[in-house]
Amino acid sequence: MSSTVPQANQAAIRKDDRAICVSLELSQSKWLVTLLAPDSEKLSKYNLAAGETAKLLSLLEDHRRAVGKRLGQKIRVVTIQEAGRDGFWLHRALQAHGIESHVVDPASIAVPRRKRRAKSDRIDGEVLVRTLTAWLRKEPRVCAMVQPPSVEQEDRRRVSRERDGLIKDRTRMTNRIQSLLATHGVRDYAPLRRDSRARLEELKAATGEALPPQLVNEIGRLLDRLALLATQLKAVEKQRNAQAAESPIAVQLTRLRGIGPEFASVLWLECFYRTFPSRRQVAAYSGLAPTPWQSGQIDQEQGISGAGNRKLRQTMIELSWLWLMHQPHSDLSRWYFDRVGPTGKGRVKRISIVALARKLLVDLWRYVTDGVVPAGAVLKTV
Repeated sequence: MSSTVPQANQAAIRKDDRAICVSLELSQSKWLVTLLAPDSEKLSKYNLAAGETAKLLSLLEDHRRAVGKRLGQKIRVVTIQEAGRDGFWLHRALQAHGIESHVVDPASIAVPRRKRRAKSDRIDGEVLVRTLTAWLRKEPRVCAMVQPPSVEQEDRRRVSRERDGLIKDRTRMTNRIQSLLATHGVRDYAPLRRDSRARLEELKAATGEALPPQLVNEIGRLLDRLALLATQLKAVEKQRNAQAAESPIAVQLTRLRGIGPEFASVLWLECFYRTFPSRRQVAAYSGLAPTPWQSGQIDQEQGISGAGNRKLRQTMIELSWLWLMHQPHSDLSRWYFDRVGPTGKGRVKRISIVALARKLLVDLWRYVTDGVVPAGAVLKTV
């Protein structure tokens, strides 16, 4: 995979004799298309302006016809691209035109381990082609292909993710107001209180003097934006609740004590919208799976992988703390308390809560898949 390997060896790839393997390197300004025909050892590269979907489809169709004519058989085109900023729209467009398309997790592709390795779009395009051909040969653990959500599934996520953005904006503005007031010694002002505007007019600096007028005007405009954010949050949460009420999975999750509409929506839209063949894949998808380091006499854990869905991982950590509060007599909570002990703190608690999050996610997966209630968990009374 190194760029120092001769070009002839780089292109010498065992190929599918009925498929043209194509990699797409997408950037904001251009697309690099790398093709490998089944009857050739040469990698062909083409540059297109970003967004020229029609030219890309025409290029792929021309190669499909030419190779099919040379080989005298029907040839299919298989493309691969990394999951990134462009999302999945191009993947859907290619599939709509009868092209087999795959999206790969870029972090799962093996790269040279030299201290300094060459990197360019051309090299990345060749690596993607080699990865695709190996994956088509069904070589184990070549890469991790992403399961793209449908347009409807992706659109439903927008409500929960928009709420996260609004809360971050609210926190940023609240911190800004408190920071401005701290420069005049005021430390007990709560911008989110209902009487925040009336109290602003009564505020005095720590020296007893009135606050500067331009400072008061700026804080007033920030309070206006906070009021708008509060209105938008209510609208988004109302839409989220209505959406969750129509989902059997979300409704099923909210029956467990400690899980409300927000957690149920995130679990449904970020994880349980798809199926998993095993509990290991559930943990791996969330990034809560452990990462061992075993070599010779060395045998240690490096912590969780951190891969997968970041929002799901953060939600599960938050839910784990709430699970201990609302489900203290469940088997999972007892496992945590036995491990941590009455005086447990610091590193032990952090490690244990992550392990609890992984176990809880697996139990919730079993709950929504097979209807198995987590051991010792209490359902809400209707």
